[in-house]
Amino acid sequence: MSTFDDREKGFEKKFAHDAEQDFKAAARRNRMLAEWAAGLMGLESVEEYVRAVVKADFEQPGDEDVLRKVFGDLKGSGVTASEGEVRMKMDELMAQARDQMKNAG
Repeated sequence: MSTFDDREKGFEKKFAHDAEQDFKAAARRNRMLAEWAAGLMGLESVEEYVRAVVKADFEQPGDEDVLRKVFGDLKGSGVTASEGEVRMKMDELMAQARDQMKNAG
């Protein structure tokens, strides 16, 4: 096998690994976001809400479905939070999720 083939396989493995890490970080972020929102809304069944938010993430590619779900739920429950605030919280929690994953192993 040539050096070029080895490099190509290495890039493919790195791409697959990075995609998997991104997926795991987003899932962790969604869990933390749901826990944060559930606390703001005063929900007793936090785990049930976490499952609903995680499920919402599979509706469409990207983060907009999660943002819509959480923002809509906050607004519907009377919590005063702007869409921008929820988006900023998502960004903050994504950074935390990536740090946790990096530090975990």
